[in-house]
Amino acid sequence: MRYVSSPEFHRDGAERIGILLVNSGTPASPAPKDVRKFLAGLLGDPRVVELPRALWLPILHGLILPFRPHRSARKYRKIWSKEGSPLLVLSEKLRAELIGTLAQRMLAPLSIELAMMYGGDPSVPQALTRLRESGAQRILVVPLFPQYCGATTGAAYDQVNAELRRWRWLPELRYVAEYHDYPGYIDSLRASVVQHWDQHGRTQHLLMSFHGIPERYFHNGDPYFCKCQKTARLLADELLLKDSEWSVSFQSRFGRDAWLKPYTSTVLEDMPGRGTRRVTVVCPGFAIDCLETLEEIEMENRDLFMAAGGEQFQYVPALNARQEHARFLADLIARHCQGWTQVELGLRPAGAARGASA
Repeated sequence: MRYVSSPEFHRDGAERIGILLVNSGTPASPAPKDVRKFLAGLLGDPRVVELPRALWLPILHGLILPFRPHRSARKYRKIWSKEGSPLLVLSEKLRAELIGTLAQRMLAPLSIELAMMYGGDPSVPQALTRLRESGAQRILVVPLFPQYCGATTGAAYDQVNAELRRWRWLPELRYVAEYHDYPGYIDSLRASVVQHWDQHGRTQHLLMSFHGIPERYFHNGDPYFCKCQKTARLLADELLLKDSEWSVSFQSRFGRDAWLKPYTSTVLEDMPGRGTRRVTVVCPGFAIDCLETLEEIEMENRDLFMAAGGEQFQYVPALNARQEHARFLADLIARHCQGWTQVELGLRPAGAARGASA
């Protein structure tokens, strides 16, 4: 193997820290060919579809990819903006917000890059290359998946490690595995729901919809289901909700296997018949709005609920580039960078007098 050359260090000689934000990805455009490329990467990842390659790849390339991209492209066209993919556009806005926030917290030169695991640019190798070229000797990887899951966080680890296998001079590396129960994250979710209710009125019920995974992944040891339940309970407690005023469901089922239950679509279809005709839906597993929230929840599932007799359907946008989100992520990053640099954390700095206030 021919290894990538060593990084070029900045002339000031300062130790530069690289922050890599990772999200799932998006097609480069809503055209079927770009959607096909995205789906080929996503569904071809053994972390996402845990089937023997000899069995799955012929199905993927022979039965799914010839047809599904055209259906998915129609969905993407419904949410595509003049700026481009909502997931990429909003992720870049979050990155910009985070750069400004971290600049006030971290006492070392920083480079922050965004990477998409599948589909369009910037890819994980591209983003890591930019960090290397900036002179980053230490890299913190922050997958934007609050609840750890092998199909998302695990896949991000795999892609980072695969790229670094090509480097001659490896950086010191750290990962953020999850943040499903961090107080700052829960408080950011609470603030988004409260603000939405202040603007649009409170409904009878809050449904917390998380992306699903096949049940067998959970039975084989993936902790994702438990992480989602804990996030939901903490958010409900912060909102002072009674048990009857909130529930959890799972969306985005793919294929014929049983996935985590209850399914979001089934829950919403059944609600009006059981007396719940005004519902708010929030998706705490999505840091950034994307096809699964903007089209699947806000369009498809809204229609299901209203057709079943619902009267009011509200969707609370993902945290996206909200200031609370950037502040929380800055705090999360600063904590994970302790020992690499002086950071403003409200903690007693090294060498301070014992007993000094934070």
